[in-house]
Amino acid sequence: MKHIKYLVFSITGLFFISCDTDEFLNPLPDTVVTLESFFQSDADVLSGIIGIYDALQGVNENTETSLTRANRGVQFEHLLTEHRTDNTRNKTLEGSKSDFHRYVVNANNVESEDYYQSMYEVIFRANNILNYIDIADEANRAKYTAEAKFLRAYAYFKLVRLFGDVPLVTSVISPVDKVTPFTRVPVAEIYTQIVADLQEAANVLDNTYKSRASRAAAQGILAKVYLTQPNRNYTGAQQLCEAIISGGNFTLRPNYHDVFYSELNSEIIFAIQYASGNPNESQSFSSEFTSGARRQGREDGQNIVNANLIADFDMIGGIRTAVSYVTFPDETEVTKYLPDGSDLSNLSAPTYGGSARDAGNDYIALRYADVLLMHVEAILAGGAATVDPSALESFRKIRDRAFPSTAPNAIASVTKEDLLRERRVELAFENQRYFDLKRFGVLDEVLSAHSTQMGYIYDSRKASLLPIPAREINISGGLLTQNPGY
Repeated sequence: MKHIKYLVFSITGLFFISCDTDEFLNPLPDTVVTLESFFQSDADVLSGIIGIYDALQGVNENTETSLTRANRGVQFEHLLTEHRTDNTRNKTLEGSKSDFHRYVVNANNVESEDYYQSMYEVIFRANNILNYIDIADEANRAKYTAEAKFLRAYAYFKLVRLFGDVPLVTSVISPVDKVTPFTRVPVAEIYTQIVADLQEAANVLDNTYKSRASRAAAQGILAKVYLTQPNRNYTGAQQLCEAIISGGNFTLRPNYHDVFYSELNSEIIFAIQYASGNPNESQSFSSEFTSGARRQGREDGQNIVNANLIADFDMIGGIRTAVSYVTFPDETEVTKYLPDGSDLSNLSAPTYGGSARDAGNDYIALRYADVLLMHVEAILAGGAATVDPSALESFRKIRDRAFPSTAPNAIASVTKEDLLRERRVELAFENQRYFDLKRFGVLDEVLSAHSTQMGYIYDSRKASLLPIPAREINISGGLLTQNPGY
């Protein structure tokens, strides 16, 4: 979190490193400072809660280049999501980061492995705090518990959608337990735990924070869970979205630019924060979205915008287009996350500030526009179209912001295709497209056509799930099984 260092876990040496079966999903301290001696007060438990957010935040790749002892948190997420859709691609075909957009990721891919481990680091830290919750002041125990469970559910929701069946660990694993950490649990069971954790968070938390767990964040993520889980709960999702809408705590920013450059604004429900210029609190993905002669990052360029996404922006982008990407003579670049001090007014000589690789742009995990579009999706309930007035109203709010000069814009009905395209443009480069395609049941249809157009060899099994990291399978001695096709 911004302005908060690795208070607890840098002291106890609890960074997630899978070296053997004793450490899988349960990294042990490598210093003489033990957990029992550290957790002595409510303030210590709160520091541990903050440490969970630091695991989500991850370590800047520019600060620590080795993947061995530094998990990136969500900083690699665009590779596992946006790059595996028709939205964006890597600049080159070299290196493991280019494997995602061509659907050729293998079980040894270091970025996929890092993400898997990063989410389990979040889960471990959450479980660990729950183990010491009684040390907190009695008045704070319920909300600390709810916060830890929210973060555990958030990490598991990421994992289950990307990797399928995964180990379900809800307590700190005993070093003698050689089975639980390697037992892949069916997706439905993972979702049962996610729902229980988020329901508790929604019932206990309030809306004090945007950069920490809140009631609205739990409601919004739970709504998306209900829309995604194998047994869809459209009614439950609709009710949760309407609770957020009627609560009046969030509004769309009239200026789309402000959503991304006025941090923790009225549209933000949950964001993972970074601090510009601080190596321990910054992110590097903003710099990696530049390319060519303008390259600011360590790589040749990521999240290069595909032509068919540009076509959708041409169709329904409105004021969102100029904020979302810029077209140079030789390439397009994402502009939702320009580092502090950037100036692209002169496209022949753009500047990206003095700390492009130590950027402070927040990772927006959930915003109000997403909730409005989920509201439409819940009412659509898997159907082909809807004329429901409340669904049309939510959809119109998004469209009116995009096209203010013609507002109120006439919306007679919303089809499934309309909604998917609107989500694509509204939430472009926010790591939603891959999950949307899966949830709407069109992943194979869209990506096979995209692969043909781009000359990729498409494998539906590899597109639907990422491989379980080979390193983790090796650690388990074969107890941890692999996904089909790898």
